[in-house]
Amino acid sequence: MPVLEREEYIEQAYFFHAFRERLIDGLPSQEILSSVELELLSTTKLPMAVSFLKVEMKGSGLLGPAMARLGHYFTRFQTHVIIQAELDLSRFAIDQALLVLEREAKYKSESPSLAGLFVFQFEALSRNRLGYTQGLAAMAGDPFYSEDWVDYILTLRTRLGDVDFADLIFVRSEYFLAERRRLNPEFAPKFPMLFGEREGKIARANRGRDPLYLFSALQRQLGYPEVPRPRRADELEARVHVLEQKLLQLENRLKLAENDAQHDLDLAQVLVKPEDTAGVPTGWGRRKEI
Repeated sequence: MPVLEREEYIEQAYFFHAFRERLIDGLPSQEILSSVELELLSTTKLPMAVSFLKVEMKGSGLLGPAMARLGHYFTRFQTHVIIQAELDLSRFAIDQALLVLEREAKYKSESPSLAGLFVFQFEALSRNRLGYTQGLAAMAGDPFYSEDWVDYILTLRTRLGDVDFADLIFVRSEYFLAERRRLNPEFAPKFPMLFGEREGKIARANRGRDPLYLFSALQRQLGYPEVPRPRRADELEARVHVLEQKLLQLENRLKLAENDAQHDLDLAQVLVKPEDTAGVPTGWGRRKEI
């Protein structure tokens, strides 16, 4: 698929934002898609895509498979993020996934650097545990990346875990090339340099450390987009939820007690009276002679 026009990414960012906000408010997905479809810019292709999503979701109730069928519009990375959020046992919330896609679309609408886009997508995979094998393959399918970038991303699938991630950035940076040529002016790299001098310097400073520190430094120093972090469980919110459940249980018990008090059982009403039967059986109450 080709790279979309800038206005498409602007509308995508709005779509993912509106979808997430209204989903949090408790609105049904079908209703959200119907309303957002009317709000989107009609000169873009997104309203037609949303209309297709709305029809497809009526059958499956899932957004990911419908996005996968629109591979000419939504990227494989976007589809992968949504599918991972819709898995039955996934801890990756759908509102978190929509926020990731919102920030990615917003960054793409602002003339992003390929290094910044790569770091954002890779951090989204690692921070939310979305799987490296399928995730990196989905990243490689993004039309923003050149052929050199695609080769580099696919190579990472065999290098992660064996080589420090900071080194994987450092050895493909202009800073690494400058250092080698300072020692050997005739040094010729085997692979094209994909990261700039500043990225290489930051990567070298974070060698052997948690990659999250590297991501944070790149965001501070170079203005890379920040990947949303998973929401921590609010202790106060959890306590309020427990209290609400206990109040509901007490309310049910009070209702049962009130019903018992208002409808006391009268045993006289349920005892069988002799006159209501066929009569006293023959010989009843007489002593049998021996």
